[in-house]
Amino acid sequence: MTTTLTSTRRPRKTTHREGHHSSRPAARRRNWAGGLAGWLWLVVVAVPLYWTLITSFKERSRYYASNPLVPPGDPTLENYRLVVESDFLGYFVNSVVVTVGAVVPAVVFSFMAAYAIVRGWRMRFLRAVNGLFLMGLAIPLQATVIPVYLIIIKLQLYDSLTALILPSIAFAIPLSVLVLANFIRDVPKELFDSMRVDGATEWTTLWRLAAPLTRPAILTVSIFNALTIWNGFLLPLVLTQSPDRRTLPLALWTFQGEYGVNVPAVLAAVVLTTLPVLVLYAFGRRQLLSGLTAGFSR
Repeated sequence: MTTTLTSTRRPRKTTHREGHHSSRPAARRRNWAGGLAGWLWLVVVAVPLYWTLITSFKERSRYYASNPLVPPGDPTLENYRLVVESDFLGYFVNSVVVTVGAVVPAVVFSFMAAYAIVRGWRMRFLRAVNGLFLMGLAIPLQATVIPVYLIIIKLQLYDSLTALILPSIAFAIPLSVLVLANFIRDVPKELFDSMRVDGATEWTTLWRLAAPLTRPAILTVSIFNALTIWNGFLLPLVLTQSPDRRTLPLALWTFQGEYGVNVPAVLAAVVLTTLPVLVLYAFGRRQLLSGLTAGFSR
């Protein structure tokens, strides 16, 4: 008969110092300087927005006689009515036409170019094309104003919305190709091979496989380009002349000249001009930030 001896180990007695450290939660180091800088930046950003909004509801006669940071006792919509009656709707339509007319072709062309670059990376020609797109990121818009102006004059497109759409497409393509190409590279190669085995053409693979899998990137570049083109000021200033061809940023500049003393009317125009941008950013903020972060980190 065998006897099994079970030895019981007595628990080690913890010292007072060890028990004190284990029971006390780890102290978190507070970054007071970072927190103070964050609140200071919040004030710097929020105060002008607050001042712009409350001033747009003030009467012109009472603007200089009241505290600029005090909300109006009797808010009025007279400033907004004045701005709307100054052909604001026409400027809004021009901005929509230019933005949509530039974003849609730019995104479609950039997506097809990114697909060709990723799928045909071994071809020397496509590598050279990708290098040209990357060089486009290093050329600022201000450095090409004179050549673009001369090209538009030669094409007899000056003072038209087409003159704004074509350069906007050109400047939106480089960044769009870069982001979309990074997303397409992450699509597993086995999926493309399976599509080829099934007899699908490159065109079918492009729109039925690559497009659905890179939808977040497509939405990201669409929102980013839409915000950039909507806020564009230099191209409308240089390439248009007639009042009926103005976009909202350029119309806002003319409002400052027309209502040079009427500050509430100018700020009402500012609010109406930025409202579509805020709405678009509110709906696409998460998609924009996540798509850009993923596109550049992969």
